[in-house]
Amino acid sequence: RVMKIVRAIRQGRITRTAPKDNEPKYFDLWANAGQGEDTGRARRQRLTAPRMALPTHAESYHPPAEYLPTDAEREEWLATDPDDRKRNFLPQDFSSLRSVPGYDRFMQERFQRCLDLYLAPRVLKKTSHLNAEELTPKLPDPRDLRPFPAAEALVYEGHTGCVRTISVDPTGLWLLSGSNDGTVRLWEIVTGRCAQIWNFKEIVHKVEWCPSLDMCVFAVAVASRVVVIIPADLCDSQKRLVSEELVRAGFGSTANDEDEDDDALPVSWDTPTSAEQASGVQVSIAMRATVMAVTWHRRGDYMATLTKEEGGGSVLVHQLSKHKSQRPFRKLKGSVQGVKFHPTKPWFLITTQRNVRIYNLVQQELVKTLQPGVKWISSVDVHPQGDNIIVGSYDKKLSWFDLDLSVKPYRSIRYHKQAIRQVQFSRKFPLFATASDDGSIQIYHGKVFDDLNQNPLIVPLKILRGHEIRSNLGVLDCLFHPIQPWLLSSGADGTIRLWT
Repeated sequence: RVMKIVRAIRQGRITRTAPKDNEPKYFDLWANAGQGEDTGRARRQRLTAPRMALPTHAESYHPPAEYLPTDAEREEWLATDPDDRKRNFLPQDFSSLRSVPGYDRFMQERFQRCLDLYLAPRVLKKTSHLNAEELTPKLPDPRDLRPFPAAEALVYEGHTGCVRTISVDPTGLWLLSGSNDGTVRLWEIVTGRCAQIWNFKEIVHKVEWCPSLDMCVFAVAVASRVVVIIPADLCDSQKRLVSEELVRAGFGSTANDEDEDDDALPVSWDTPTSAEQASGVQVSIAMRATVMAVTWHRRGDYMATLTKEEGGGSVLVHQLSKHKSQRPFRKLKGSVQGVKFHPTKPWFLITTQRNVRIYNLVQQELVKTLQPGVKWISSVDVHPQGDNIIVGSYDKKLSWFDLDLSVKPYRSIRYHKQAIRQVQFSRKFPLFATASDDGSIQIYHGKVFDDLNQNPLIVPLKILRGHEIRSNLGVLDCLFHPIQPWLLSSGADGTIRLWT
C-alpha cells in the first residue's frame, strides 16, 4: 500500500498541497439569455395583457346630438342595475375642453382594471389552420354511382286514408297497398291501374307478398287476424296449383297433429266464407290481440306475426302446410316492435324498444344483441348478403351495423328532421333508403365489399320530396323494386308514389 502511494506521488496523481481555486464564486445570470439554449426547465412565455377598448364618439366631451340620452333614457339607465348597463357612463356635452370637470370615478376604474388584469387568467392557445376540404371525407361523385331513384314517375291515387303499408310481388309487376280506410288495393306498377280491391272494413296494418317465386300468395294483417289470399287472376295455372296445395294441405292434418302446446295458444285456423273464397281468401288465422306485423320466411312455408299482446305470446310462427302455430319464446324482455327472418341464415330478429336480438332457431340460443343507442327503434332491415343491418329510430337516427365487427353501430347518420318510419335495402342494387315524418325519403349508396378488411362504403345520393304531411305524419312506408332501380313509397296523404 505504501508503494502504491509513493508511485502515485511520483506520477503526480497525489500532490501535497492542492492549488487554490482563484475563480470568483459568482456567475453571470443572463449569460445565455439570448442564445436560446435549454436551461433544463420550460420557459414561460410572456403574455401581453389585453388592451382597453378605444374611446368612441359617445365618450367625447362634445359628442353629436344623436349620442346624447333623452330624459326617458336617462331615467331608464339610472333604474338599471350597474352590472346590466351597456355603458358605465352617460354621454355629456360641454362647450369646450376647459369646461370638463375632473372624473370622479377615476380611482375606482383603475382599481377595477388592476383586478381584471390580476384575476383574469390568460392562456396561450395554439390555433391550427386547417382547410375544410381536408376534413371532409373523399366520397365518389353521385353521378358515378347511378342508377338510383331521382325523380317522381307515377302517383297511385284511390285510397281515402293514410296508406300504412305496401308490398311488391317477387316478379315486380304488381303492388299491394293497405290503408286506414279498410281496403287492400292491387296495382299494376307500370301503368298505375288498380286491378282489384279487397274491403275488410277495418284498419289494415300490414300486407306482405310471399317471397317465393314458385307461389303467388300474400298475407294481410287486419285487426286480430291474418288473411292469406291467392289472387287467381294474376298467376298462371302452375303457380296457382302450387299455392293452393300448400295452403289447403293443412285442413286435413289439423285435427290429428295438434300438440298440447298448440292447444294452449290463442290461435285458430278458420275456413273462409263463400264470399271470401270468391275473392281469393284461402285461410284466416284468428288471434287474441291486434296483429301489427307479418313477415315471411324466404322459402314461403313459414311466416311470423307480431301482436299487441304482452310477453312471449306476442311473437308467433305459423306453418301454412300444416296449419300449425307455435310460440318460440316463453318470455320476452321489453316491448317488441318488429320481427324478421334472416335472408341467408336460420336466424330470427326480434326488435325491442332499445335493442335488436338475434336468435338461432336451429340451436335455440341467443346469437347477439345489437345496441344502437337510440331511445325507440322504429324499423330494421337486413342486407341481402346477411352481414349488415340498418336500424331506424323515432329519434331521427339511422344506425349501420356490421355483424362481424361489433354490437355497436359502425356508422350513425342523422340527417332527417323528424322520426324515421322505415328503412329498406335494395335486393339487387347497392342502395338503401330511409323514410321519415318530415315528408322526405333519403337515398344512400351502401356497398358491401367481399374483402373483409375493407369497410362498407356509404354515400348520400338524393333527397326525394313529394308526400304531404298530414297530422304530423309523412312517409309511412317505402320499398325498392325487386328488379329495377325504382323506389315505391306510401304516405299519410293517401297516395303511393313511384320514383325512378
